[in-house]
Amino acid sequence: MYIADQWKDYELIDTGAGERLERWGEILLRRPDPQIIWPLQSADRDPRWNQVHGHYHRSASGGGEWEWKRKIPERWNIRYGDLNFHIKPTNFKHTGLFPEQAANWSWMMDKIKNAGRPITVLNLFAYTGGATTAASYAGADVVHVDAAKGMVQWAKENHQLSGIGDRPVRFITDDVFKFVQREQRRGNKYDAIIMDPPSYGRGPGGEMWKLESSLYPFLESCLSIMSDNPLFMLINSYTTGIAPTVLSNILNMTMQQRYGGTLSSGEIGLPITNSGLNLPCGILGRWES
Repeated sequence: MYIADQWKDYELIDTGAGERLERWGEILLRRPDPQIIWPLQSADRDPRWNQVHGHYHRSASGGGEWEWKRKIPERWNIRYGDLNFHIKPTNFKHTGLFPEQAANWSWMMDKIKNAGRPITVLNLFAYTGGATTAASYAGADVVHVDAAKGMVQWAKENHQLSGIGDRPVRFITDDVFKFVQREQRRGNKYDAIIMDPPSYGRGPGGEMWKLESSLYPFLESCLSIMSDNPLFMLINSYTTGIAPTVLSNILNMTMQQRYGGTLSSGEIGLPITNSGLNLPCGILGRWES
């Protein structure tokens, strides 16, 4: 498991009974998590479970809502090393940042800094730009693509917040599949591609995306926009039921067969302070030269 254990402004304090207790800066949040199937250890229950600022309750009919117990700012900032991010709880229980991804940020920053040459990075399904900010901070030229205009604006703000707003990043609101097709026609190439595809989705023409059937052909299409000397490809997935080895296999059949290099895959997770255990949060597959 790849553990994001270098945080100071974020902490997964405790888990149990389908919920996680987290500290985001000075703000305490309580959120559901389907991976947490073990009970809360009541004998040494942390009193902060009852001192949270906000508690997200799932609805039996789907979705859910926040119950605010203490006043909080509309949004606030947290830091990971020299990277800064806006945090804002959304109606879908998320906060605009997946802290476990810090394990990937540190890895890609090392790869970019040690490449010894200019690196161009394409970040697809790029959300609020954690990976974009990390890659840009490390010195890469980055293209950030997401279909949600609000998420792209959030990513721009994170980039500015980290004090690197003058560095070369193209923020693009677009369907990632159409964008990749246009880049193929333009002949544009990238040294590294990052993608965090959804489990399900629909394209602008109503095209159905299902990760199990769509990821491999999409990955194949991305080969045509890789440079002759690529640095890495990173795939993240939060789709339940997909094993890390599946990501490793498809990277073997695409990137490794064409470029050689090495593969790694596994779970990505967060350390739980009170128990000393680790919480699995998703999977990743990495190819690197």
